[in-house]
Amino acid sequence: MLIIQPLTPAFKLFARHVCRVLWFFVITAGLHTPNVFAQHNVVHASFGLASNQFSFSVLGGREWSLAKREKWIWGAGVRYTGYRGTEQYYATAPARLTTGSTGPLVLFKPNIPGNMDSIQINSPSVHAVNLFLQIRYRLAQQWQVGFNIDIAGASFGSRKPATYINGTVMGVTQATPSSFNILLVSDNDRGSLNSEFFVLYQPAGQLAIKAGAQFLFTEYTTSDKVQQVPAENDRFRNKSLMVSLGVVKYFK
Repeated sequence: MLIIQPLTPAFKLFARHVCRVLWFFVITAGLHTPNVFAQHNVVHASFGLASNQFSFSVLGGREWSLAKREKWIWGAGVRYTGYRGTEQYYATAPARLTTGSTGPLVLFKPNIPGNMDSIQINSPSVHAVNLFLQIRYRLAQQWQVGFNIDIAGASFGSRKPATYINGTVMGVTQATPSSFNILLVSDNDRGSLNSEFFVLYQPAGQLAIKAGAQFLFTEYTTSDKVQQVPAENDRFRNKSLMVSLGVVKYFK
């Protein structure tokens, strides 16, 4: 059974603002003359692989660069990511518990071991659809380096049995993929978000290949707040660092 949690008013407002910003960016970029901006559509298909887990993602979007100096290339669009794993552990997710704070500096703060519980899911499966942003830099005629990251979207998947673990204390619960995804900085993030750092090689024509690293957050929400100390919590996150390979197709 696919479980999708109800939209909260805060998420609806955030999503509307994100869509407006991206739409404004696309429209205003399209108003520039070809002599100033070069534009094209692009599709990426990528596989990520790590121990007992893999992912498949497809993104489509539009890219822009200065026509006379195409060193920097930026873009935006939509990405689908599918994730599967075997016997994966999901740790306490909220930043207020993992680091004891919620500001942007949580990126540099260590986890508090006494605040960390986990759930184990034997066969996690998460599907996410997110808006993404991307930037690339052309090193040479055929070589580029790039980075892309999800910023907001939604996830779905089937309910899974899970084992709650707190030291030597264990229990049984149910978990579903957290429905809403928002990039907020490190453990402030919510939901499932994908990002890639890659090197791209384009020998000729409209096809290219890429290789790099994929950093994927997947998140599950338990059916009840299984964690009680230091506060109630039902969100648990897995952070996966994978080797990533993919192909890229450009369209005029």
